[in-house]
Amino acid sequence: MIKFKKEDLLKIEESVIKWMSKNGFVLLRVSLGIVFFWFGFLKFFPGVSPAQELAIRTISVMTFGILPDLVIINGLALWEVLIGIGLISGKFMRETLILLFLQMAGTFMPVFLFPEEVFTQFPYAPTLEGQYIIKNIVIISAGIVLGGRLGKKQ
Repeated sequence: MIKFKKEDLLKIEESVIKWMSKNGFVLLRVSLGIVFFWFGFLKFFPGVSPAQELAIRTISVMTFGILPDLVIINGLALWEVLIGIGLISGKFMRETLILLFLQMAGTFMPVFLFPEEVFTQFPYAPTLEGQYIIKNIVIISAGIVLGGRLGKKQ
């Protein structure tokens, strides 16, 4: 068994913290971008995205049924892919974050429009779709962190 002195552990911890501080922001931005790009890309292929049907119904209700389903899902797919590209590249971050926050507002609409599909027991027992929506709190927080660095050297 290897034994470490407290000083050695503190040096390791300091190195790890320094590495996290140096790389964490970019890793957060790029990893979030990959998620958006991936989930958006899936929506271009009918029936592949597990969120497709709920997203179409939600946007259809929000737009009073004037948009065809294909326009809705392809528009949402493009929107999410653009967010992903913006985050991965680090370009047009203000515009990318505006798109991200607008999209996040839309993702919470099923909670109000279709609560019976989001919860098995309102408000504490979410369905799988509900869990998919609730996890977006983390994405919103990540967006806030990224927005807090706008105008600063990345």
